[in-house]
Amino acid sequence: MLLLVLAGAVVAAAMPAYGARAPAGGQAETAPGGLDFQSLPRPGDRDFIADMAGMITPGDKEKIKKLCDDLLTKKATPIIVVTIESMASHGGAGMRIETFARLLFDQWGIGQAKLGGKTWNTGILLLVSKDDRKARIELGAYWKRDKDDLARKIMDEQIVPRFKEGDFSGGIVAGVESLDKMARGLELPTRKRPWWHYGLIVGFIGLLIFTVVSMIRRGGSGWAWLFWAAVFAVLGYLLYSFLTRGRGGGGFGGGSFGGGFSGGGGATGSW
Repeated sequence: MLLLVLAGAVVAAAMPAYGARAPAGGQAETAPGGLDFQSLPRPGDRDFIADMAGMITPGDKEKIKKLCDDLLTKKATPIIVVTIESMASHGGAGMRIETFARLLFDQWGIGQAKLGGKTWNTGILLLVSKDDRKARIELGAYWKRDKDDLARKIMDEQIVPRFKEGDFSGGIVAGVESLDKMARGLELPTRKRPWWHYGLIVGFIGLLIFTVVSMIRRGGSGWAWLFWAAVFAVLGYLLYSFLTRGRGGGGFGGGSFGGGFSGGGGATGSW
C-alpha cells in the first residue's frame, strides 16, 4: 500500500511538468537553452526576412527577397535574415551570439536536410542583434568549416564597416549579396578602401624614390644599398599585410525550412 501511495505521488508531481512542455492552446514548446523563440516568429518559406528590430528599409527588403528567392530556386540554398533588438528579449541574456544563432538555426530547421536522397544542409543564417552590437553568419552542416574564411571576409569587409557608419540596412544587403555569391561559388566583391589607404601607398612610394635619389647623389656604397633594400622590403611587406588583412534546368520549388541544422561554421562580428 505504501508503494502505491508513493507511486501516485510521483505521477502527480510529474504531470505539471509534462503539461508545461505542451501547454493548452497548442503553443510550441520553449526552445533549447531556455530561449523563447515563440516571440520570434519564423518567416514564411519564401519570405526570408524576420526584421524584428526594424533595421532594413522597405526597398532593401524587396532587394533581399528577390536575391534570396532566385538563389533558393536555382541552388536550393536559403539565406534567412533575422534582426532582433537583443538576445535578452528572447531569453538569451548573457548568451554568446554563436550559441543563440546555432539554436535558432536548428529550431527553425533552416535549409533542406536531404534533397533527392542526398544530404544537403546548405542553409545560411544572418543574425543581427542591435542592442548587443553583434552579428553572426551561421552556416548549415554541408559547409563544414570550409567557408569560414569567406564568411569572416564578408563580416569584416561588407557588414561591420557599414554598421559602424550607422548604415544597418546597407550592411545587411551587402552581406546578403556576398553570401549569395559565396553560395554560387562566385568571387566576392572587394571592399571599398578608405582614402588614407591610398595616402599610405603614395607616401611609401615617395619615400622610396627620395631614398634612391639621395643614395645616388651621395654615392652610397653597396652595403648601404643592401641595407635600404632590406628596410623597404620589410616596410613593403608590412604595408601589404596591413592593407590586405581580413581578405582573405528546373529550379527548386520548395521552401527555406526543411529540417536543416547548423554545422557550427560561420563568422561573428561586432561594432
